[in-house]
Amino acid sequence: MEAKNVGVIGAGAWGSGLAQALARGGHRVQVWAREEDVVFGINTEHENKRYLPGYPLSENLSASTNINEVASNKEFLILASPSLYLEATAKQIVDVQSIKDGNTVIGVITKGFIDSADGPKLILEMLEKVFPATYRHSLVYISGPSHAEEVALGKLTGLIAASENPMNSIKFRELLRVPGLMAYSSLDVVGVQICAATKNVIAVVYGSLDAVSENSDVFGDNSESLLLAAGLNEIQQIGFAMGATHAETFTSIAGVGDLDVTCRSKYGRNRRFGQDIIKTDILERFSNLDDLISRISEVGYLSEGAVACKFVHQIAQKYNLKLTICDGLYKILNKEIKPMDFLQKLLSPKE
Repeated sequence: MEAKNVGVIGAGAWGSGLAQALARGGHRVQVWAREEDVVFGINTEHENKRYLPGYPLSENLSASTNINEVASNKEFLILASPSLYLEATAKQIVDVQSIKDGNTVIGVITKGFIDSADGPKLILEMLEKVFPATYRHSLVYISGPSHAEEVALGKLTGLIAASENPMNSIKFRELLRVPGLMAYSSLDVVGVQICAATKNVIAVVYGSLDAVSENSDVFGDNSESLLLAAGLNEIQQIGFAMGATHAETFTSIAGVGDLDVTCRSKYGRNRRFGQDIIKTDILERFSNLDDLISRISEVGYLSEGAVACKFVHQIAQKYNLKLTICDGLYKILNKEIKPMDFLQKLLSPKE
């Protein structure tokens, strides 16, 4: 594939990792970051020392603090801001001429839900209301088991590009087929988004169980696989309730693949947060879930699962879903039950 001009809005670990993979594959990539030090490091030292330290970046990759510059005249644009800030970020670029004209194919790699007065929204549902009408049913959602560190190193990674617009899905699939990446197309936009958002919730609980298992005569690897399988079932329940169209989405890399790596990988921030709930009593400083979300920066790293947990709870209530794992985490983060009490009850043999 010939070199393309690509913009990436957001220079966190995942945005930087994917930008590096595309730049290494020969594309001309420009990244937007708020922080001057991040831009300076990428442009002069070819490293994002704040969010992806220790991973060299290609000379094909540049950065700017000017969001309109990064969004302008790009053939492809990838949104990579955290879910808490994605809507506000997207609104900053809607008047860019190449976007107003519909000349840029837009993809999203953010995972989570978006808060609204009508309850939680899927990410593309929100963005379709922000961007010009030409992007309705044409945005592309990109997901899969893809820790930024391994993507930046070029380790083999699979991704799914999902869109209601088959041609745009294929365009992103081809863009992403660079050394180290295997990309596939999907039409199940809802299912892929649900997998990406809710697996983070399961991974927090998995991390807590993993911490307990280190010194337990009761819990071990078998227990963790039991939790992972039960978590996948809850993800599937949410997906079908919200309109997922393909059962195979949940057994693909978008579903079980992403869930597995998020739960088991040493790079997983949601797993780490779950471990910290047990090992450092990280929740002690927060009064409830809303307090945790409002002060999430004090954790020192972003657990998207902690944020998504609140929205999954609201979705479960709306659709009358029984989600034992997700509901348990909600109660833990909201200080309604103790983590150990929940884990013991969850995995105790049923009479």
